[in-house]
Amino acid sequence: MKTKLLTISIAVFIVTLLSSCASLPNSTTEKISNRQVEFALTQHNTVPVVFENGLGGRMEWWKKVLSEISKDTTTFAYNRPGYGESDSVLTPRDGSHIVDELRLLLRSEGLTPPYILVGHSLGGLYMQLFARRYPDEVSALILVDSTHPKQLDGEGAIEKQSFWVRGIIGALVTGTAKEEFNLLPQTGEQVLSLPTLLNKPVFVLSASQPMEEKSKLADDANEKRKDIARLYPNAKQIWVDSGHVIPLEKPESVVSVIREVLTSKH
Repeated sequence: MKTKLLTISIAVFIVTLLSSCASLPNSTTEKISNRQVEFALTQHNTVPVVFENGLGGRMEWWKKVLSEISKDTTTFAYNRPGYGESDSVLTPRDGSHIVDELRLLLRSEGLTPPYILVGHSLGGLYMQLFARRYPDEVSALILVDSTHPKQLDGEGAIEKQSFWVRGIIGALVTGTAKEEFNLLPQTGEQVLSLPTLLNKPVFVLSASQPMEEKSKLADDANEKRKDIARLYPNAKQIWVDSGHVIPLEKPESVVSVIREVLTSKH
């Protein structure tokens, strides 16, 4: 049975395989704040576009998008602590810590706000928190089949999943990814405790193929997929003929929205 959580788990496995053979232009590893951080930075005279990865994902996830955007746009992609060559940290892996680490990292590399924030899956939840917590530092928010703040509520709750699905999650979501996953409800609460983002462009790219799935869990996940756009007044929701992994399946849809935002800033 196809489910939202199963899709996320399989995506973790896929991105691990891809990361072992893919690389990004201008990628480097530097010691920042006494820890190694792996990132890819291109600089042009534009608003910085900042990418956040999904659960278990690495920055190579954005390779197809960055190959187009980084030609003439300032872009920043990185690996969160515990992924790739980025050192692990002892702080909790909830959204508040992750957002503040990213914010410090951007400033350490001379990237000043406002930023165009682009987040896929769980990375979308982190970018929602960044945007709500620091709205003056945001130029636009682009959510790519983002995790909902209440993704694991209701039918999405782990205890409601089958033994088989829970086994797959346990096998594939390990290490830092497991820490982030376990704190996902806390991150969602952090998002919803803050006012929504107003007077800034918000684009919600949603995968349309999972909408064809029919089960209690699928119905719940798809309702949350719709509800993300409702969380942001005047958000523009775009349905993409893709599965959950839009950056790999339909990278042109992400490129198009980023281009639209950049053009509107001129």
